[in-house]
Parts: sequence; C-alpha cells; structure tokens
Amino acid sequence: MSHEVEILLVEDSAEDAELTIRALRRSKIANEIRVAEDGAEALDFLFCRGPHKDRTFVHPPRLVLLDLKLPKISGMEVLRAIRADERTKAISVVVLTSSKEERDLIDGYKLGVNAYAQKPVDFEQFSETVRQIGMFWMLINQAPPSSSFAASTTPEALVGSATPGK
Repeated sequence: MSHEVEILLVEDSAEDAELTIRALRRSKIANEIRVAEDGAEALDFLFCRGPHKDRTFVHPPRLVLLDLKLPKISGMEVLRAIRADERTKAISVVVLTSSKEERDLIDGYKLGVNAYAQKPVDFEQFSETVRQIGMFWMLINQAPPSSSFAASTTPEALVGSATPGK
C-alpha cells in the first residue's frame, strides 16, 4: 500500500461518513481516510485479511473512529477485537456514535476505548465535534511509533491469525 491510512472510519451511514470526511478535510487533518461500512470490513482491514490480505501491520491506522450500531459485527465487538490483539491494542479508538445508552458508554470504557463522543444532530455541531476529535487525536496526541506495533510481530505470526470473538 503506497499510502498509510491515518484514520479508519467505521460507519454504516453513508451520510454520516461523508459529513465526517468533509469535516476532517475542511480542517486539513487527515491525509488518508479509509471507510469501513460494517464491523466485519473494519476487522478485515485492521487484521489484514480477506480483501485486505495484502496489507501489513507495519502501518496501522493512527485513529479508528468507530460507530457502535453496525451491521454484521457490532462496534463493541470491533473494539473488543482491537484491544485483545497485541498488534492493534495500542491504536487510538474513539467511539463516535448516536447512541445515548449509558450501557454503551460504560461498556466502551471497560473495553478500553480512548474517548467516547455522541454525534450531535446539528450539522455545525457535528462538524465542530469531528474537527476537535481530529485536531486532538491527529495533531496533539502523541501516538506510539508504528514500529512498536510490528516489532513483536513476525511474518509467521501474521499468517492465519485469528481475531478474538465473543
């Protein structure tokens, strides 16, 4: 892959994905954004399998923006899988969801989410929320070097690796 994916946006709503990308681009935050439309696609991308089997763990995303209410595999299951694997557990994950359920907030933090933001309904507030998230996680936050992800991973360990399930 010639470009590093800096942000993996896991969002099943095409409209919300477009608004998020537009807000990030307007703030000149991300060079490369990849959208996964469901939890299974997100895990395939992160764990370099299926249609993404040619990817490597050398350049993990710096940030995962994760919706919770996803088809196929829920956002909580995606978060659980990210945190359960040594190759991905240090990736910053921000839940960006419309869920107002306190249980989701509590479970997200118990599973190790870095931040939890509720999507505002108002377009301007939504754009500002995304801008602030992007500014902090992409410009202010000091992410671990990508070499720290791959350092403990041999090519043999990458082949046939399983993603933790429920």
